[in-house]
Amino acid sequence: MITKVQASLCAISLAYLAGCTATAGKEMEAAMPAPRAAPVATAVPAMPAGFDNAAPDKPGVAHPDQWPSYEYPWKPSAEAEARIRALMAKMTVEEKVAQTVQADLCCITPEELKKYKLGSILVGGNSGPYNDDFAPAPMWLKAADEFYEASVDKSDGGVGVPVIWGIDAVHGHSNIIGATLFPHNVGLGAMRDPELIERIGHVTAKEIRVTGQEWTFAPTVTVPRDYRWGRSYEGYSSNPELVTSYVGAMLRGLQGAPDNENLLAQDRVIASTKHFLADGGTKDGVDQGNAEISEKELRDIHGLPYGAAIKGGVATVMISHSAWQGRKMTGNDSLITGVLKNRMDFDGFVVSDWNAHGQVEGCTNDQCPKAMKAGLDMYMAPDSWKAVYDNLVTEVKAGSIPMERLDDAVYRVLMVKERVGLFSNGKPSSRKLAGQWDLLGAAEHRTVAREAVRKSLVLLKNDGVLPLKANARLLVAGDAANDISRQSGGWTLSWQGKDVPEKYFPGATTIGKGLMDAVKAAGGSAEMSEDGSYKQKPDAAIVVFGEESYAEFQGDLSSLQLAPELTKPYETMKKLKAQGIPVIAVMVTGRPLFVNPALNAADAFVVTWLPGSEGDGVADVLVGDTMGKARYDFTGKLPTGWPQKAKIQDGELYPFGYGLSYASPKTAWTKLSEDPGVENNGDSRVWFTNGVPASSWSLMIGEADFKNEIRISTVPSEAAEGRMKITSSFFKVQEGARRFELSSGSTAISLRSFNPVNISKEMNAELYLMFTSKVNKAPQSAMLGMGCEGGDCKNGFVPIAMPVSKDFKTYGLPLKCLRDKGVDMTKISASFILTLSGASDVELGEVFMGTDPANILPCK
Repeated sequence: MITKVQASLCAISLAYLAGCTATAGKEMEAAMPAPRAAPVATAVPAMPAGFDNAAPDKPGVAHPDQWPSYEYPWKPSAEAEARIRALMAKMTVEEKVAQTVQADLCCITPEELKKYKLGSILVGGNSGPYNDDFAPAPMWLKAADEFYEASVDKSDGGVGVPVIWGIDAVHGHSNIIGATLFPHNVGLGAMRDPELIERIGHVTAKEIRVTGQEWTFAPTVTVPRDYRWGRSYEGYSSNPELVTSYVGAMLRGLQGAPDNENLLAQDRVIASTKHFLADGGTKDGVDQGNAEISEKELRDIHGLPYGAAIKGGVATVMISHSAWQGRKMTGNDSLITGVLKNRMDFDGFVVSDWNAHGQVEGCTNDQCPKAMKAGLDMYMAPDSWKAVYDNLVTEVKAGSIPMERLDDAVYRVLMVKERVGLFSNGKPSSRKLAGQWDLLGAAEHRTVAREAVRKSLVLLKNDGVLPLKANARLLVAGDAANDISRQSGGWTLSWQGKDVPEKYFPGATTIGKGLMDAVKAAGGSAEMSEDGSYKQKPDAAIVVFGEESYAEFQGDLSSLQLAPELTKPYETMKKLKAQGIPVIAVMVTGRPLFVNPALNAADAFVVTWLPGSEGDGVADVLVGDTMGKARYDFTGKLPTGWPQKAKIQDGELYPFGYGLSYASPKTAWTKLSEDPGVENNGDSRVWFTNGVPASSWSLMIGEADFKNEIRISTVPSEAAEGRMKITSSFFKVQEGARRFELSSGSTAISLRSFNPVNISKEMNAELYLMFTSKVNKAPQSAMLGMGCEGGDCKNGFVPIAMPVSKDFKTYGLPLKCLRDKGVDMTKISASFILTLSGASDVELGEVFMGTDPANILPCK
């Protein structure tokens, strides 16, 4: 399939291209629909006559002529085309291929980049300069200079194309200590304020430029349709019109005008709309799953925001891990080339998501020529880049990847670099704003973020307790009240954003501190206690609760409810209410969830979403003046419906667009059912906690060869012919751990299920099999492993050291290690196997998949 850029290359008569044909002219652009305040049938641009709503001829094959057409606003000058033409004429096949490969900072050095001449680097959620995820800002700029200088080195006779650095600045420059952290997109969707979105984009661009990067993997323009999806908070709304209304505004903030160029001479960066296409439309909200939807829904719902992206001049588009009708997007030529490039006229370059090429049918992380032939221009190959590079060189030289397709990809990459000004603005530290550290978290930037927090708050219930009098006695309670990491969510200084120490958030304000400061400043008093205890009875209590931080598939849920351990604040609310204290529930969350017990218990209920670093924006609205008059009103509206049950099919309690203000008439509260309608199985990545295995898993004890296994359902118990005693012990809660005392011989402790689970997508990330244990008496030897089902399957083990420890410690073994030992990650039936030999005494608190273990076990 010949793309528009290939036709352009024909027009300028590049000697190495042959057989090109010009593409057809453009059709008239359709108007972008405006957002609405209530659920409506989605309006779409006019379609060519004869659109067929039936299934396509083949599953996963789109009809490009039945999609809307647009016109890309940025056109290179004749001089720019000549420069790129001349540059490409000098490039070897190896240099061309290198421009289409992107490596992660974790897995490449400046010396390697100098040798291989890659076109791009990125920093993933758990990467940082010099192997330090919490490196201070100056180290980021230093690293940017080093990679830039390596890329332009011509000492070996190469052309020296400058490298471009991409980063996940998805809610501010969120990898950098001290940067301004804005609410995640779900909160911004509640604002209904495109003008503020543009200002947020501009602040983000400025802070990115301080540390030397040129490219952000934002904005996410997904349209989440099932909020069990772990990335749903990255979407503005389930309403495609609302999402579409924000796209152009964010692009103007990041890139400037749609036809803007030489961005590095200004205070701008290039953007990447993602993830093309229907990442938010997968069945059951499974991350990287399959969108089992019609082409009409694909186009009208999930494709709609891309029209605004094209008109806004977005420089890059990131392709989704997910599939449509069983066909992975990264290998779907009908959508990448046919729809996006040809029909929609996208003239920037297309980049894949993290090792997404490895999920394309017939591909692996090390090789996937099919993706380039489908229209991919740059492989995000974080840790697989060498193998991908070698394979692409081989495939091009063998002719299996046509030279015209490689040249098309390279032309697009180089032309974006030309547009951004990469060839003419020197090394990162010499550019505008570089090294101006006072811009990170600058007061004027935090003011913008604080405004966004105020405008994103949604009031679901108010029996008259809000606004609070500023000079009142206030109690702040709940486990999320004083946790800046938790209120900022995923993609914050680390991939998952969980349990990041407060010291890495200089200048940030937690929700609880903001509330206490507001009351004390007006002459009131305030105290904070997680469990709701107090020294002096308060006039009112605010209980802050909700989700913990997560990102991507680690946030996928089986039902729309909090994990059981996160519902403890419900009892705090009920306890305070029983004491005659007015209760305000403040929920930190990346999505709407079934929380009827909290709605019933509280006198007022506020959704803060994931507000970021400026938690004092919550107090701006909840705390009035000394007379109880509001300083700011609630203006936020739900960006999607709020569920009445934990089952998505049970309908909405509050519809899209709902949100009270202080002027809303008071209505009598009708108690809600507290039955979620579905069992709460908790976190699917936690296999053992609170002394019991997760639903569908069993705790098994037997011989080291798995003979004579018994299921442990009660304690105390005995196993291994009386040589093993199993009792309970304290870990976080009473009886929260299990203690295993082995008098002699050997034994195997395992978690098993008759319903094997597929965790193969976790191989795309640096995830660990993690467990928390306390060793009272060390075994002579120990092995850690997993097991799978099937004739070709085998258990995989690694010997581990288990020294005596006074306290519980968390250990992690890379899942990739066990995969390499032969464990089939698509059918795990034993998620944890620990074998012990010799007299020993071990307590087990938790078993789960996670990141950043305190103690990493070597893969021996």
